Amino acid sequence: MPPRTVLESPWRPRPAAGSGPGLPAVQPEVRPFRHAATATWSYVVSDPRTRAAAIIDPVLDFDLYSGRCGGAAADEIAAVVRDRRLTVEWILETHAHADHLTAARRLQAGLGGHIAIGSGIRDVQRAFAALLDLEPEFVTDGRQFDRLLEDGENLALGSLRVQVITTPGHTSDSLSYLIGDAVFVGDSIFLPDSGTARCDFPGGDAGSLWASIQRLYGLPPATRVFVCHDYAPGGREPRCETTIAAERAGNIHVRDGTAAAEFIALRRSRDAGLDLPRLLYPAVQFNIRAGRPPPPAASGRSWFRLPCHGAGDPGP
Repeated sequence: MPPRTVLESPWRPRPAAGSGPGLPAVQPEVRPFRHAATATWSYVVSDPRTRAAAIIDPVLDFDLYSGRCGGAAADEIAAVVRDRRLTVEWILETHAHADHLTAARRLQAGLGGHIAIGSGIRDVQRAFAALLDLEPEFVTDGRQFDRLLEDGENLALGSLRVQVITTPGHTSDSLSYLIGDAVFVGDSIFLPDSGTARCDFPGGDAGSLWASIQRLYGLPPATRVFVCHDYAPGGREPRCETTIAAERAGNIHVRDGTAAAEFIALRRSRDAGLDLPRLLYPAVQFNIRAGRPPPPAASGRSWFRLPCHGAGDPGP
């Protein structure tokens, strides 16, 4: 099985009220969890007044070679939630991930909460249903999720609110969640020394990602930015947090003054040389179903579809 989640750091302290211009008075508490096997950051975000909580981008362990799922990573999140006596209101996906399987359904079974994702998931479902020739019974209207979110919506989280910001580009369903002074950006943007996410998946678009990043850069400079992945370039320690000010000043792909055409050219050039994520096909098939496997075959087992390219090509 892949390595278990590493609880990399304690609860992120809340800045004092009014610690940055334009920031709200009540700030969330944030607990990051790093899933080492997929370099994914998941988060428990809670209201210090009411103990209402949201879980963002949780990971289910999955071994590609055996096809076995495991709950160690999710169970560590659940243990923290229970230890802190939090009430889970929401399990929020920033998008249908292509590099890990979601633990949303497992956590919901044990902790409650509503599973939510952007309404653009319907486009992602249609694209992969066609690409992978999924079963005719698979519906592409997003009903697998408890809530489909639109730009500008606000979700209650105790005395806090979760503001939904659509940030397409990496995928067509990508969202960011602004909670108090913290924004959770999914795969739209990484830490400044890592740049931005790829845009070559179905529905991805570099121009849309540039526009989405400009929206994020319009947030107050002191806004805390929490990323979904950090691959620790140069061998540094993995990190999950930066600020809008730091991104605008030093992001290696798009900072203040970077023109759209420059970014689009860079992103397309980089994407042309990238390999597909190792877990792409199982992850997408699982995640567009909100954390459920495909329906079982006659044997009672569920199977992921995998395309086979070039098998019929003539030999040398």
